[in-house]
Amino acid sequence: MDVTRMIATHPDVNGNVNAALARALEEMASCALTCTVCADACLAEDMVADLRQCIRLNLDCADVCAAAAALAGRRAGSNEAVLRLMLETCAEACRRCGEECGRHAGHHEHCAVCSEACRRCEAACREAAASITP
Repeated sequence: MDVTRMIATHPDVNGNVNAALARALEEMASCALTCTVCADACLAEDMVADLRQCIRLNLDCADVCAAAAALAGRRAGSNEAVLRLMLETCAEACRRCGEECGRHAGHHEHCAVCSEACRRCEAACREAAASITP
């Protein structure tokens, strides 16, 4: 992704990119897509009824990641207090989704991939949230 390069070009940033935030933005975008694909893959499984909670958490996590990424990408008139809360919320959504997908990882490779993506995104969001001082 060109996130770091794009943020660096923003007039309000003047090349001073918060590397932790840029990394989190990339992880959130990736995680949102991964969770959406995992939910769809769960729906295609024969045991779909057993995967209801996994699907719900996939979709919730995808939506939270997408919203947090959109907020993190906007630098004009930045609202650091809200951004920090969104990053913390995203980390929590990723933690829960990662745990649930981890329960199914032994039977469904898509859940294993999703669990890994969620754990990476959780860590990146926690790091980015800690780097922001409102």
